[in-house]
Amino acid sequence: MDLSNLKPAKGSVKNKKRIGRGQGSGRGGTSTRGHKGAQSRSGFKRKSGFEGGQMPLFRRVPKFGFKNINRKEYQGVNIDTLQQLADDKKITVIDQNVLIESGLVSKNDLIKILGRGELKAKLEVSAHAFTKSAKEAIEAQGGKATLI
Repeated sequence: MDLSNLKPAKGSVKNKKRIGRGQGSGRGGTSTRGHKGAQSRSGFKRKSGFEGGQMPLFRRVPKFGFKNINRKEYQGVNIDTLQQLADDKKITVIDQNVLIESGLVSKNDLIKILGRGELKAKLEVSAHAFTKSAKEAIEAQGGKATLI
């Protein structure tokens, strides 16, 4: 077998229905669109959520809740992850660039250091926010927790 005689498996490729190609096609006349009405016309586009005149779901269900426009979403990074990073890459200064390169956060994320796990290394960590336990754990090892 070589590239010149490759073809798909038998029965795996079906011919597309050719609609609107005259009477001889077997689908002439209205071309499977029925008679009259918006859906039979060219350029017809149905509204998203339209249910044929029935009250659509997004209008039947009541609105509820509150969305705070001032909320800040932080990407959490735990202390045990920082310890693993320090062990693997032999680094003592962990900042936004190091976390981005290691794939833990993306470049537009706000970073918050969380307190899960155990820290054995002396690290200088800079982030947008720290939990109380994370800050204590970093400073207990003689490290520095700096806010960006």
